[in-house]
Amino acid sequence: MPGRRLVRRAASLFAVLAQNPNKSGLPAGYDGNVSNAAQAPSGQDPTRRNFYVGAIYAIGAVISAALGVPAFAYLFFPPKAQISDDWIEIGGVTRLVPNEPLETTFRRNRLDGWKVISEKSTAWVVKGADNRIVAFGPQCTHLGCAYHWDEGRNLFLCPCHNSLFGADGTVKAGPAPRPLDRYDIKVEGDKLRIGKLRQSGANEA
Repeated sequence: MPGRRLVRRAASLFAVLAQNPNKSGLPAGYDGNVSNAAQAPSGQDPTRRNFYVGAIYAIGAVISAALGVPAFAYLFFPPKAQISDDWIEIGGVTRLVPNEPLETTFRRNRLDGWKVISEKSTAWVVKGADNRIVAFGPQCTHLGCAYHWDEGRNLFLCPCHNSLFGADGTVKAGPAPRPLDRYDIKVEGDKLRIGKLRQSGANEA
């Protein structure tokens, strides 16, 4: 039908225009006959097409850089080793009463790779009659349960299996195999600072 033939000729013309436009917007050598358009000599790549090709390459380069730089850094610049705060201030020594253990909460920042992690922990701080200060880890040395200070018995009591510890951390009763673990501590002025947790030895019981 004439209508379909006209549509096919128009589609053929637009295809040729998209592939080989000149300054006039028509293919080089086009004489007004649609049938001759397909036989028109092809010229250089059009400016628009070059622009699109260049844009595609540029976008590809940006994507490759965005993916490649982190991968390169991960492979050739390994993350830093775990670093933690050496000493944490947990309060003043003036608030400590001799032979009355005080549970103290503190936070320690730790660098793991590129991520900073803030961890919450506790310590039982005891000031002796001789003003000597010790800080115990918060877990029982039997199975790691949390213990508390029993004022009636004047002992640390673990409710899991009834281990008992003295104010000096030594084992008084129960299945605990060794004394309470201790933190490194130091006093600067009237400030108490806490360091690493050290595991106690069984021969100290």
